[in-house]
Amino acid sequence: MKLTKEQVLMVRSRVESSGITIPALRDDLVDHLCCVIEVKLDRKRSFDNALHEAVGELAPEGLHEIEFETVFLLNSNKIIVMKKLMYTIGALSSMAFVTGWIFGILHLPAAFELSAYGFLGFALGYMPLYAIDYYKTDIQRALSEKWRFGFGILSAALMGAATIFKINHWPGASLLLVSATAVFTLGYLPFLFFGMYRKSVS
Repeated sequence: MKLTKEQVLMVRSRVESSGITIPALRDDLVDHLCCVIEVKLDRKRSFDNALHEAVGELAPEGLHEIEFETVFLLNSNKIIVMKKLMYTIGALSSMAFVTGWIFGILHLPAAFELSAYGFLGFALGYMPLYAIDYYKTDIQRALSEKWRFGFGILSAALMGAATIFKINHWPGASLLLVSATAVFTLGYLPFLFFGMYRKSVS
């Protein structure tokens, strides 16, 4: 049974309401869903039921999951290389920072160099790559989650800077520590628990 123009427009509206941003993918999904719905209409399904069943069979977790998978497949090699680089930088810089922190407590040489370069590697290498990965791998991420992530990154950066200042007895360490605590407490935590609440009631 051939779909009417009005029914095709309803299918397109359903696809567009899912938030898919790739035009070619939207068109492919509309064509696929229309074909499936036509088969179901021949089996005496109502249009609404056929549309609901077709979407559920194609994407049980929602149509936006198809775009996520498509983007991942198109960029899988680049994503893997970036993740390897990101985690390597994160591991090495974290190890250097922690080692420098321990050296500082024990008053051993190279404490400043290790902690400073470790923090700079983490802040300027790992965190930007992590931010790119965070936003690229989930295009449907809610605004509240993006704010939570931003506040988390900022509080971590301030805390790391405060630790370095404290180890080296530089002025401003207390201000950085208070700022990091304020950002974490007033920025990160409210969005964290708001997200947990939304998931618990959804």
